[in-house]
Amino acid sequence: MTLVSVIIPTYNRCTMLREAVESVLNQTFRELELIVVDDGSGDGTAELLAGYGNSIMTIRTARHGVSAARNTGALRALGRWLAFLDSDDIWLPEKLERQLEAHNNQQEKKFSHTDEVWLRRGRRVNPMKKHGKRGGRIFEWCLPLCRISPSSAMIDAKLFRRLGGFDTRYRVCEDYEFWLRLTAQEPVLFLDRPLLVKRGGHDDQLSGAHWGFDRWRVRALRGVIDSGSLDNGQQLAALEELLRKAAVLENGYAKRGKRLQALRYSRMIEAAEVERDKLAGTLNSEVMQSRKGEGAE
Repeated sequence: MTLVSVIIPTYNRCTMLREAVESVLNQTFRELELIVVDDGSGDGTAELLAGYGNSIMTIRTARHGVSAARNTGALRALGRWLAFLDSDDIWLPEKLERQLEAHNNQQEKKFSHTDEVWLRRGRRVNPMKKHGKRGGRIFEWCLPLCRISPSSAMIDAKLFRRLGGFDTRYRVCEDYEFWLRLTAQEPVLFLDRPLLVKRGGHDDQLSGAHWGFDRWRVRALRGVIDSGSLDNGQQLAALEELLRKAAVLENGYAKRGKRLQALRYSRMIEAAEVERDKLAGTLNSEVMQSRKGEGAE
């Protein structure tokens, strides 16, 4: 029986992919399938994967991006749980075992992530405080930036499919967008132990290939606000974060003389301020009514 389906999306990372694959095959938990989605690589990835024979499932696609690759793997997965691993990261041997133990102890939780070790160009570095991890109802905490690493995540397969997977329209920040949709609805289980090694600083990192990540985060915020899935408190917090990020973008475009882009964010800010003020008024009225009710008792 396959309990966990592990999905590795990869593109032209042959030199790092082997270590990622080996870190899965060397897990202390064995009831897993490993699916590697080769997203149109042109290096030696195909030959490397062929060498593993039937111990892994390889899916080769045209170049569609990391979101599509993860979703493709999830569609083929047979496991009760899905676990994702980026091809430049490495799991510690007990990663899956410890995560499953935690889920067995808190069976109401359908999603978990773990702490991690950061390596930059082979040297260990300390994450900044803003990158700290936590669990629980963490939607508001996830608003400023992406605070969950896909490589540490484990999610109930039915929940992943119900949420619709990763949005393929996002070239970057696709994980941030997915975590917003997830944490708006689900409590998060966090394992406060480093079970993942994140390797950074290499030339092909997505985080170095695109500028202006907040453009994509604003888009994600606008999407989750408009989704109808947020309660009033969550919606107010999301609007406040959208306003902060949009103001930074408006100012940046204006300084660079890009007036049309600056105007776009200026109009977005005006509309969001109206929404924010109206919603804040509604929440204040609800608080006042609640206090009156408590006083009557």
